Amino acid sequence: MNASEQATNLELASKIATVVNLFKFEFPDAKSDLKPWKNDPETRELVDPDSIDIGFHFPGISKSWRSRSVLIQIRFYQDPVNNSRRAIGIEIAAFDHRGEAWRLSTIDKWSIVGTSIPSPHIEDKLKQICRQILDVFNKPAD
Repeated sequence: MNASEQATNLELASKIATVVNLFKFEFPDAKSDLKPWKNDPETRELVDPDSIDIGFHFPGISKSWRSRSVLIQIRFYQDPVNNSRRAIGIEIAAFDHRGEAWRLSTIDKWSIVGTSIPSPHIEDKLKQICRQILDVFNKPAD
């Protein structure tokens, strides 16, 4: 679900801003998009209400990224027993003019798969950002 729609309180808005800042700190040329999904019936059917989705767009196509846009989906699980909500993983999909170029999932092996994967340097930075994002959402409130 669009990050702009998930920012329903100050704590969530602050965490979403932290994610944007973490990404932009490593990749300052990226432009954030808190509404990466269109608001039409077909798209709404595909959107996961248990995720926070943030898009990032780059000027041109980077040789190290091998893409033009990146969608970060932070996946959550609501535990019905203790009513807690926690981030369980992150999916990152990168797109170029042909469609999806590559995908990284922290759910299983933390590996990048696709037709045109980014450089090892970018891969390392992305994995570090994923670890930081999981910390942001799963750290107990002070």
